[in-house]
Amino acid sequence: MNKSLKLVAVLLLMVTVSCKTQGVKTVKKELPTQRPNIIFMMSDDHAYQAISAYSDHLIKTPNIDRIANEGIKFTNACVSNSICAPSRATILTGKHCHIHGKVDNVFPFDESQTTFPQLMQEAGYQTAMFGKLHFGNNPKGIDEFKILPGQGRYYNPIFDTNDGQITVEGYVTDIIMDMTLEWLENRRDENKPFMLFSMQKAPHREWLPAPRHFKEFTKKTFVEPETLFDDYEGRGSAAKTAEMNLLEHMNWAGDSKMYPEMMAELGIKDKSGWDVEAFDREVGAMNAEQRAVWDSVYGPMMEDFKKQYPNMNDTELMKWRYQRYMQDYLGCIASVDENVGRLLDYLDKTGLDDNTIIVYTSDQGFYLGEHGWFDKRFVYDESFKTPLLIKWPNVITPGTTNTEMVQNLDFAQTILEAAHIVPPSDMQGESLIPLLLGNNKEWTRDAVYYHYYEYPGIHMVKRHYAIITQEYKLAHFYYDVDEWELYDRKNDPQEMKNVINDPAYANVVVKLKKQLSEMRKHYGDSSELDQEILKKYLEAKNNPDIETVPLH
Repeated sequence: MNKSLKLVAVLLLMVTVSCKTQGVKTVKKELPTQRPNIIFMMSDDHAYQAISAYSDHLIKTPNIDRIANEGIKFTNACVSNSICAPSRATILTGKHCHIHGKVDNVFPFDESQTTFPQLMQEAGYQTAMFGKLHFGNNPKGIDEFKILPGQGRYYNPIFDTNDGQITVEGYVTDIIMDMTLEWLENRRDENKPFMLFSMQKAPHREWLPAPRHFKEFTKKTFVEPETLFDDYEGRGSAAKTAEMNLLEHMNWAGDSKMYPEMMAELGIKDKSGWDVEAFDREVGAMNAEQRAVWDSVYGPMMEDFKKQYPNMNDTELMKWRYQRYMQDYLGCIASVDENVGRLLDYLDKTGLDDNTIIVYTSDQGFYLGEHGWFDKRFVYDESFKTPLLIKWPNVITPGTTNTEMVQNLDFAQTILEAAHIVPPSDMQGESLIPLLLGNNKEWTRDAVYYHYYEYPGIHMVKRHYAIITQEYKLAHFYYDVDEWELYDRKNDPQEMKNVINDPAYANVVVKLKKQLSEMRKHYGDSSELDQEILKKYLEAKNNPDIETVPLH
C-alpha cells in the first residue's frame, strides 16, 4: 500500500511539473540599452594550457580564472594567423591578413584600413591603450597611449607616448597595470563610456620574471608533456623541418639565461647571431639592485649546471631545458595574473564592474614543450588556439563554457555591437554577442579559416592555410612542398596522426576541400594572391635594399 501511494505521488508530481514546463517560454536575451565600458586585456604568447581555468597542471591563475568563473570561457577560440603583429592587426580591423596587409611581422599594415577604436572614438567613447601593440607607434583611434617600441623590454622599459618617449623604472608587467589603473583613477572622463586596452608584453620570449618570483619559480619542477620527445612520425615534412625544438633551436643565453662568458667556457656557440645580444638587452637593462637580485638566484643555478653539463646526454639536456623554460615562462605569468587581480579589485571597489565588459585573451597560443617545441606559427592546436575569457555582469551567465569555433577575427564586430555601433560591411568576422547572451542558435559559423605566411624565416614553419571545425582540421602546406594534412580533433586531440590518406576519411577530405575552396573565395584569398605575397616577400628577403611594399 505504501509503495502504491508513493507511485501515485510521483506521478502527480510529474504531471504538475509537466504542466508548469509547458507554460514556460524560452526567453531570448537582448543587448542592454546602456553602452558598456570595455576593458580589453591581452597578453603576448599566453598559452591556454597556462591558465588554470583551462588546465591547472602547470600553474594556478586565480585572478584570470575569476573572469571565467564570473563570465564565459571559450574552449575553441583561435587565431587566423599565429604570429604577433598580424594577429593584432586582425583584432583591430576585423579582417584577414591578406586584406589589412600585415601578413607577417615584415609586411606593412595598410594604413587606409579602419580600426574599431576609430569607430568607437567617433561614437563618443574615450579610448586609451597601455602596453604592447607591436606595430606602429601612433595607434589609430586612441586618445592616450603609452606603447612599448617593438618588443619592448622587461626591466626599466621605454614607452612611446602622445608626448614622446619615456623610460619607467621597474618591471614591465607591473608598470603597464600601473598605467592602466592610473588612467582609470585620474583621467577617465566620467561622462563618457571608455574603451581601454591593457596589453602585456609578458610572457613573450625571452621570458624574464619579476624579481619577486625568481626564487620561487627557479626551484619548481613542472610535469613534462607526453609529446616532449615527439619524433613526428605520421606527420608531413613541415613538422619534421620546423626549427623550434627546445634542445636544438632554443637559445642558451637569451632563453635559458646562461651567462655569455659561461657559454664561451663550455664551448657553446651563439648559433642565432642574436642570442647574446638578447641577453645583454634584457639583463643589461637592469639597474644595480635588480641585477644583484638576478645574480643571487641565476648565478648559483648556472654554476650548478656548468658542473653537470659535461656528463649530460641529449635526453637529460632536453629535460633540463624544458624545466628552465617553464620556470621563466610561468614566472612571467604569475605577474600577469597578479596584475589582472589588481584591475579586477579596483573595478569591484569603485563600482565600475557593474557596466564594464572585461576581455582576457592572447594574441595567439604557444607551445610549452608539446611536440618538443616552443614558439607558435603552426595551425596545430597549441599554437592555433588561444585563451578567451569574457565577463559582462548581468548579461553573461557566470560560469558559462562555450565550444563554438570563434576567432580573433570576431573581436572587432563583437565590441562594436556591444557598444551599439554598426560595424562596417567589409569586416569579415562574426559578432559573438549571440553567444554572450546565451542565444547560441543564432550562431551560424561551424568552421574557421587560417593562413600562415612567414616562410622561409625564423623557425622555418612552412606556409600553409587551413579550415578547422570542431571535429576536423584540414591544412595545405603549399610552398616548397605540396602536402595536405588532416587531423581528427575528437579522436586525436594531440594531432599525432595525419589521416589524409586513410580511406576511412575519404569523404571527409572531399567535403572539407570543397568547403575550404569556398571559404577562400568568400574571404577574398586565392592562389594568385599567395604567389603575389610570396614574390614580394622573397624579393625583400633576398635584397635588403628593397623595402617590402604594401599588398594593396
